[in-house]
Amino acid sequence: MAAAASVAAAVVVSCKRKFVEAERIDLASVPVQTVNKMFFTTSENGLLKMRMEADVMQRFDNDSLSCEFFPEGFEVYGYDEEGRLETMILSDQARHVNYKRRAEERWEAFGNVVIQNVIKQETMETDTLYWDQTKKEIYTDCYIRMFSKDGFMQGYGMRSDEHARNAIIYKPFNSYGVVVQDTTAFVVDSVNFIGPFPKK
Repeated sequence: MAAAASVAAAVVVSCKRKFVEAERIDLASVPVQTVNKMFFTTSENGLLKMRMEADVMQRFDNDSLSCEFFPEGFEVYGYDEEGRLETMILSDQARHVNYKRRAEERWEAFGNVVIQNVIKQETMETDTLYWDQTKKEIYTDCYIRMFSKDGFMQGYGMRSDEHARNAIIYKPFNSYGVVVQDTTAFVVDSVNFIGPFPKK
């Protein structure tokens, strides 16, 4: 009888410890949904507008906001009005935050962020990038560098439309441009020229 009572007491103590541990768990830090190998597309008038791929997506939710976290990064592909691939964004990690009380949402990408405009042949690299869907713009205040057929730029802070068509670096430094010579230009060397001058 004493042995049975001690076993029952042990079970009660053991269960009580588990209840205490359960009370310490912050449910807001536990994902309410996890999706592996996520593939997501949006279209408009029969044309593909955006495609997103991610190995893992974790959804968190509380009273003030809901958040999708991409711990292994994501790939986003944007298409222009004719359905052509125009923009690619890749990053090590990302999250999508939806603020319930402010009716505002924002995308954030972190770590080795690469933004590429395929049509303009421009590539930007930074550590942090924000995408404001309300204003339809992407921006960062961090160090950024941009490679294009016109040259190389680097600096701090960048703003652009969401397709990366008109990127502006706000505080550039140590940048250089590539001067392309117009092969149709006619240059007259007045010192070494022999013959009549062309009419203006």
